[in-house]
This record gives sequence, structure tokens and C-alpha cells, in this order.
Amino acid sequence: MTGRGPMALTARRFGRHRLAVASAATLAVLALAAIAAPLAAAALGVDAETVDLFNRFAPPSAAHPLGTDELGRDVLARLLHGGRVSLSVGLTAAVCAAAIGTVIGLLAGYHGGWLDAFLMRVTDGVIALPLLPLLIVLAALDLGKLGLPEAVTGSENVSLYRIVAIVAAVGWTTVARLVRGAALSLRERTFVLAARAQGAGPLRIMVRHILPNLASPVIVATTLSAGNVILLESVLSFLGLGIQPPIPSWGNLLTNAQELIWQAPALALYPGALIFVTVIAFNFLGDGLQDALDPRTVER
Repeated sequence: MTGRGPMALTARRFGRHRLAVASAATLAVLALAAIAAPLAAAALGVDAETVDLFNRFAPPSAAHPLGTDELGRDVLARLLHGGRVSLSVGLTAAVCAAAIGTVIGLLAGYHGGWLDAFLMRVTDGVIALPLLPLLIVLAALDLGKLGLPEAVTGSENVSLYRIVAIVAAVGWTTVARLVRGAALSLRERTFVLAARAQGAGPLRIMVRHILPNLASPVIVATTLSAGNVILLESVLSFLGLGIQPPIPSWGNLLTNAQELIWQAPALALYPGALIFVTVIAFNFLGDGLQDALDPRTVER
């Protein structure tokens, strides 16, 4: 039985997807580098926010491996801190959206009838919304006029929370439709009928019997949406409506570099390349997980 369990078979199928393995390794390196940002800054003796106007646009050196920006701040330290923000926003928003979509899809797929029709029409309505213009409008709203407490609206991290909330509120539709389709099939399976015959209630059946079998589509959809969320955050930050300074993110680092593209093109190249690599890696990872978690995949 060794090496023939479900986890072993999944790992073997995933290992054959070389692009997915390379993408997972790339994302792991980026995540570890972002987590270790304070340690890296301390080792170099720099700070992401320290301004040194006498050292503007310094070339790469031992003290500043990627040079400095227009205010003399260390570029590497700012990229690492920006990665912490961009990756955390992407993963948090994707997980929140997946949780909302899973609940809605599970309720619609298991109960069916009028509840299914109502929830799917709501889903269709959200899908029909023009996503980018809607995100721009929601990101530009003045939170102070919405009656939110000053402790929230005056927080330095309010732009980060806003992006997560906005993306989670409109990004759950794909997961909802996937979960709903799988739940419609699973509710007629023998193990669900047996649980119902033994007196199990709808909540217990959904949580204990159906939900564990939905892990595969939910994990794949969450992985794929994480890259899209990072891209959306970068677009909003590039438009000045995303993560606001002094908090660095790859998106607003790219925004700050657009006026210096001819003077210091590397300032735009670094965050742009990191966004590109991260989004591509999440997409390849999602493809690899989809193949690995699909029970219909045949071993060769």
C-alpha cells in the first residue's frame, strides 16, 4: 500500500507537471523572501522607508544590491516589503472569495429548487457587472461618508482592507458555480443517501460528506484567482486607487516609477517583472493542481 494512497498518487501526478513544480518553487521563494524582508533589511543595514536625498538613483552596490530610487530608498527592501503586501492581499482576498463562493454554491447545489434559482440569478448578476469599472468606483469611495468609524477610515492599512473586501465581494462567482455543479452531482451519491437515511440533517451532510469532496475544485479555483487578485491590485494601485503610500506594494511601486521610466527604467522593470512572474506562476500552479487532483487522471 505504500506509495499508492490518494496523497501519494496526487503528489506523483503533480510531480510530472514540471511547470507547476517550478511555479510552486518560485512562489515559495518569493513568499520566503517577502516574509524575511525585515531580516534582509537588517542584514543590509537599510530601511524601506529611510530617505537619503544625497544617494538618489545610486547604482547597485554591496550596500544596495538593486540600487536606490528617486528618494534614495533601497529598492530591494521596498520590493520585498511590497511583496509582503501584494502576496498577502492576493491570497487573503482569494481565500475570502473562495469561502463566500463555497457557501453559496453548496447551499444552491444541495437544496436546489427556488434557493438554487435565486442564488444562481444573483451569481449571474454579479458576473454581468463590468468588473474593472466597478472596482475603480468602489475603490474611489470615501469611506468617511459611509458612516464607518474614524478608527477604520483613519487607519494606515485601510486601503489594504478595502481591496481585500472589494475583491472578495465580487470575486466569488467562479467558485460558486464550480461548487454548485459538484454539489448537484454529489447529493445523489450513495454515501449521501445513506447519511440521509440514517437521519443526518442537511447541515451535517453538507459539512461532513459533501464539502470534503469539493476540496479539489475549490483549491484549484482559489490558486488561479490569487494571481488575478494580485493583477487587479496592481492595476488599481497603478491608477492610484489601490494600496496607498507609505505602504509599498508592487502596484504602487510601478506607479511611482512611471514618471522615471527614461531616467531609471529599472525602477519599473523590477516590480513589473515580479508581478508578471507571480501571476504566471499562480496560473501554472493552478493547472498542475487541477491535473493532480482530478481523479479521472490516468497513471501512465
